[in-house]
Amino acid sequence: MAGPAVQIKRWTRREYDRMAEAGIFCQDDRVQLVDGDIITMTPQNSPHAAAIGTTQRVLERLFGANVWVRVQMPLIIDPDSEPEPDLVVVPGAPHDYRDEHPRSALLVVEVSDSTIALDRDRKRALYARAGIREYWIVNLAERCLEVYREPVASPDQTSLYRSSRRLTPSDSIAPLAAATATVAVADLLP
Repeated sequence: MAGPAVQIKRWTRREYDRMAEAGIFCQDDRVQLVDGDIITMTPQNSPHAAAIGTTQRVLERLFGANVWVRVQMPLIIDPDSEPEPDLVVVPGAPHDYRDEHPRSALLVVEVSDSTIALDRDRKRALYARAGIREYWIVNLAERCLEVYREPVASPDQTSLYRSSRRLTPSDSIAPLAAATATVAVADLLP
C-alpha cells in the first residue's frame, strides 16, 4: 500500500520576509532563502571569518568609493530567492538601498569551506540565472579562487556560466567591473 505523496513547502521571498518581520527567526538564526528553501548557514570558523574580512578590504581597494561592498546581507534574486552571500559589490552607497535590498551586483563572492557543494551548484546556478556577470568562490579547503563569468541559460532551463577558471595563490585577477585593478589570489586567502 502506497503512502501519501510527500509534499515539500516552497517559500516565497515575501513569505520569508514576513516570517522574519514576525520574529519567527531569532536574531542568532543564520538563514537564507535559496530557490524556495530556507537554508541554515553554518557557523563561521576563524579562517572563514578572516577570509571575508580580507576579501572585503581587497574589494574596497579594487573598486574604490563608488561601490558598497556588502557583507552577508540579502540580495534579491527572484520571488523565491534572497541569499546572503558572503560579499556582494553593488554600485552606489548604503543610502541607495534603504528602501530595498539590491537586485543585482557587480560581483558576488562566497567564501567556502564546508559549503562548497552548495556554493558550486545551487548558488552558482542561482547567480547565473540572475544575470550576475561574475561570481567568485574563495575556496579555503583547496586554497584557490574559482571564477565564474558570462552567465547563460541552457536549453534545459538551467543556468550556468560560460567561463570558469580555477586560480592558484600565485595567480592574479582583475574583476570585470574593475578591469584595471588586479589582486593576487593569495591576498584573498587567510
